[in-house]
Amino acid sequence: MSKESLVKRPSVVVSLIPLALLVLFLALTIQLFGSDAIAGGSQLSLLSASAVCTALSICLYRCKWQVLEDAIVTNMRSATPALIILLLIGAIAGTWMASGIIPTLIYYGMKLLHPSIFLPASCIISAGISLLTGSSWTTIATIGIALMGIGRALGFEDGWIAGAIISGAYFGDKISLMSDTTVLASSTAEVPLFTHIKYMLFTTIPSLLVALVTFCIAGFFSSHTSESGTLAIEQALQDTYHISPWLLLVPLITGLLIARRLPAIVTLFTSALMAAITMAVAQPEILKQIVGTDALTGMLSLKAIIVAVTTHTSVDTGNELLNNLVATRGMGGMLPTIWLIICAMCFGGVMYGSGMLGAISQVFIRMARRTVSVVGSTVCSGIFFNLATGDQYISIILTGKLFHHLYDERGLQRRLLGRSVEDSATVTSVLIPWNSCGMTQSTVLGVATVTYLPYCIFNLVSPLMSVLVAAIGYRIVKTDKEGLD
Repeated sequence: MSKESLVKRPSVVVSLIPLALLVLFLALTIQLFGSDAIAGGSQLSLLSASAVCTALSICLYRCKWQVLEDAIVTNMRSATPALIILLLIGAIAGTWMASGIIPTLIYYGMKLLHPSIFLPASCIISAGISLLTGSSWTTIATIGIALMGIGRALGFEDGWIAGAIISGAYFGDKISLMSDTTVLASSTAEVPLFTHIKYMLFTTIPSLLVALVTFCIAGFFSSHTSESGTLAIEQALQDTYHISPWLLLVPLITGLLIARRLPAIVTLFTSALMAAITMAVAQPEILKQIVGTDALTGMLSLKAIIVAVTTHTSVDTGNELLNNLVATRGMGGMLPTIWLIICAMCFGGVMYGSGMLGAISQVFIRMARRTVSVVGSTVCSGIFFNLATGDQYISIILTGKLFHHLYDERGLQRRLLGRSVEDSATVTSVLIPWNSCGMTQSTVLGVATVTYLPYCIFNLVSPLMSVLVAAIGYRIVKTDKEGLD
């Protein structure tokens, strides 16, 4: 934002007003609508806070509307790929379920995963897949949905299941060579990628260990579905779907496509297409249920596939719990989330274009005196930008650019900056209901953000671990001494 666009920089107090009102509006919305807040109330809260920010900027600081509009458009442009990915994730959720892929994963998962180790196993599985793919979104949208179904069938609370999946997925995303957030954070901090990843291990590994220990304890003491209940679900799956290991070829091929580093949109589209074909071949009875017919024709099969891809589908398995597990919402189920992301981008855009984000960020810089306070300010800034902008990528860029001169002045290596950014902006985005990551994972897993937030142990511990390691001073090397290890 140019200096000419504002008569003077907004004060910190005024800059905090839109953010405070947003938190208040969202709290009231959640109290009024509960889990249905995403259906419209949250969107209205974001637009109302955006309107307040706009009014304050124009009336008090004579900011031009064109400046705010340009900032909104820039934010919207950055979110466009995520919106397309969300629609494709909805298509995958519908086709993978109706084709029997997820039911097959649930069936074999219930046989292989003992309830006492399910939570740590889910975390490790999600971490491994995310590490290989570099994408927490893709991991959660595929294996995450299956693990969610297995966990519910085993009798675990939604919060614990989602927390284990998200913890693992964001661990892998954070240190993967193929992760876009990892590449973005290292490039913003101007640190070689391998150096960046190696340095992150000193905070990331301990955070994961804390999470795994917690999940082990929780799994040991949690109540589970009885053996008879588990067998009933397995039998219902067999009676309703054609269960076969051959169906697992689709997720296998999807994994190979991801490993080849094809664009996410191409990979997800191909996966949904393969699942749609599999549905037509392997699950004719499911197609009949979807369109409500006893005689299936080619046109009716096409109709059933389109319905599974685009809108709500439900299958009667004879088991009430399983009926809820296999119900899907398709691409249409993603529209409230897309609407929410658009509104969040509006809020982030006007906050940035008005200069209010810059005014608040100066507070974090002024607090940075010693090494631990510099890291703490960086971490707080990353979390704040996730709250204020609603976008993980913007938070990474803004935090990195804001602090890189400060780290140079204090003689701190840029790798410490990159690690602090990742320990905050990357992992906490999924914990914020109006952030694009929080909205997406909540929608995909079918669990409200506020429900899974206390159980995302890795994501909660990472920022604290970053500050703790800085306070200890472990591997904190000044630039005027040695350089990189």
